[in-house]
Amino acid sequence: MAFQNNSDQEMMSEINVTPLVDVMLVLLIVFIVTAPLLSQSLDVNLPKTAAVAGRMDTRQQILTINAQGQLSLESIVLNDEELAQKLSDSAAATDRFELHVHADADVPYGRVAQIMAIAQRAGVSKLSFMTIAGH
Repeated sequence: MAFQNNSDQEMMSEINVTPLVDVMLVLLIVFIVTAPLLSQSLDVNLPKTAAVAGRMDTRQQILTINAQGQLSLESIVLNDEELAQKLSDSAAATDRFELHVHADADVPYGRVAQIMAIAQRAGVSKLSFMTIAGH
């Protein structure tokens, strides 16, 4: 059997556009989904929030951080080591212990992060940041 070479047959020179359309539709969907995420920005102006009622069945202590970063737990001025010891004692005494942090708006975030780390190491299970209720 020999292969026949018909000279009247021409090569097909058309492009199959179906895969191209499929790829373009997938890219369009990806851009539609991701475009809103790219245009969002964060404008943060804290700490004003609406008032929220707290739970009454837990033991709560209030930690105040003034603008200079000094600490007072239940109106007793403490340093970082004393705070860690008091929080450890309070967390060990009860299973439901909450620490409410009243931080001045001018306190650097780094100082607040240090206090959060001290509270976590001391075993505080719930940490709340108190804010001023705004309209």
